[in-house]
Amino acid sequence: MDEYNRGMDPELRKYFRRIINSFSMGLLWMMTVSTLGLFFGFAIVRNGVKWYNVLFYLLSLFSFILLIRYYYKNWKNKI
Repeated sequence: MDEYNRGMDPELRKYFRRIINSFSMGLLWMMTVSTLGLFFGFAIVRNGVKWYNVLFYLLSLFSFILLIRYYYKNWKNKI
């Protein structure tokens, strides 16, 4: 065995890298949306819907679509 593989199959290493990348991108998206929405209050509707509430939800939806697109492209290719 060479030093690069360290006992792990290269295909299995690529598969685990896909899993870790998918998990980390999803976690980054969730942390960003929840921080902007709850901590800064963009998701909370008080005294009617404001322009920043609508903008927050539209950007959240758009970024979620981009996340799903990333997942699709990441898992579409064969290892």
